[in-house]
Amino acid sequence: MKKNNIVLVGGGSTWTPGILKALTTHLTSFGLNRVTLYDTDGQRQEVIGEFGKILFQEEAPEVDFRYTTDKEVAYRDVDFVFCQMRTGGYPMREQDEKIPLSFGVLGQETCGPGGFAYGMRSIRDMVEMVKEVRRLSPEAWILNYTNPAAIVALALDSYFPDDQRILNICDQPVNLLRSYGRLIEADYTKFEPTYFGLNHFGWFTHIYDENGQDLAPQIKDTILNGGFRPVDAEQRDQSWLDTYAMVEDMLLDFPEYLPNTYLQYYLYPEYKVSHSNPDYTRANEVMAGREKNVFGECRDIVAKGTAKDSHVVHNDAHGDMIVEVAASIANNLRQTYIVIVPNNGIVANLPNDVMIEVAASLGINGPMPYAVGQIETFYKGLIEGQHAFEKLTVEAYREGSYTKALQALTLNRTVVDGKKARKVLDALIEANRAYWPELT
Repeated sequence: MKKNNIVLVGGGSTWTPGILKALTTHLTSFGLNRVTLYDTDGQRQEVIGEFGKILFQEEAPEVDFRYTTDKEVAYRDVDFVFCQMRTGGYPMREQDEKIPLSFGVLGQETCGPGGFAYGMRSIRDMVEMVKEVRRLSPEAWILNYTNPAAIVALALDSYFPDDQRILNICDQPVNLLRSYGRLIEADYTKFEPTYFGLNHFGWFTHIYDENGQDLAPQIKDTILNGGFRPVDAEQRDQSWLDTYAMVEDMLLDFPEYLPNTYLQYYLYPEYKVSHSNPDYTRANEVMAGREKNVFGECRDIVAKGTAKDSHVVHNDAHGDMIVEVAASIANNLRQTYIVIVPNNGIVANLPNDVMIEVAASLGINGPMPYAVGQIETFYKGLIEGQHAFEKLTVEAYREGSYTKALQALTLNRTVVDGKKARKVLDALIEANRAYWPELT
């Protein structure tokens, strides 16, 4: 089995320890020669990097582990790039959430105006990253977790239409599958899902077990008769438990398919705004919780000199998925994952340029998506509206167009009103002057 060189972009992320742990636990299926963390914030990355040194010394001493702020070192001679950058960090995420709420509009990391602002920041750094990787490692696979994945995927497809080694992924569908398995006491690793939509904007139509039985009806009945809790509920912040609880409401109103949890923001925007605290948002919760805990635990591990019996890994699905996707590609395993790809007829009655999220077989030649066929009017209408928002966001960035930015926000189901959209946009422009292109 080949031993791969990996670079993890966003090495100072709170999610990095989980990916590093997954790399050490999947060594029999995904061989490693070198693992490099790369971040522009060296001070932040150092805490995670020192934890990583101890982890690899104890669990995979044969692997060359390092961390750097030098992209020439980071991107040279790599086989896989795992990307999870957050341009602007949590302080800008806080602005993404609080500015819209100050105008009575939903504030959320990847949905609505918050997702728009984050997407406009992410495009520049993502495009630069791809260019640098292609200069130093032309054949590397780029596996992208960077949010908002829908806008980022559309932007990368726009800038690099012929690059067949960029794959945008999200762990929320597999998080849901894990939770469904726990809910009905079934092995989620044997599920074969049918799924369609955009990132954070999709539905499971069927979930088959190893005997070909569709478990979706049982899962729906279980949720409708007892509620829904995520697989790792004990590790989740209250906002995430509230998010999963909304699945029952969505199924009561729209019982046909199992919804992605993020759909609640688009289906019930007024309700979500009325239940949001404009002074303490999810960003504050993360900074006071996961951010503080992960960095504190990493420092404790470094002080003790051992990572054994530590609890620094939060949400192992996140780490497991990206490593398993890489293993399926590297070893031509052709396993099924839900990924983001150009539509090109997968959903027959949607435009080809939609970056659709669907189940696909992953092997050495990349994703081979499974056809969905035609979808019903309700879902088609929702997706077309959201795609228009995403496409206009990318065009606003590329063209420096204020008009297209305003059109994008006005179209989004979390805003709708053009006058509100203008107020929110003007405030976001002011907050993002260091990150966005000038919009005229």
